Amino acid sequence: MNKGFVIPAPLIAQLGKNFTDGLNTELSGDELLKMALEKVSAAQFILGGKIVYIECEDVPKLLKFYTDNGFISFAKREKDSEEEGRISGTHLI
Repeated sequence: MNKGFVIPAPLIAQLGKNFTDGLNTELSGDELLKMALEKVSAAQFILGGKIVYIECEDVPKLLKFYTDNGFISFAKREKDSEEEGRISGTHLI
């Protein structure tokens, strides 16, 4: 028996900028996140829902970026085995 509840919510995953050949200067992180949120908003208009979440490494710079853009930290989870070697630390926020 599930002792929790399920809330359908899109995950914005692997949000990142391309730093090859200076392409990171073409678009700010804030603009990239805004574009992703606009796409999610359009999907939620059709499908319903109000919650969007992002997983990120427990890195102060990332946490500040997402907090500055209106997200709050609500939980953390241990890394999956396939994330070993790709993600630093022991968990994701």
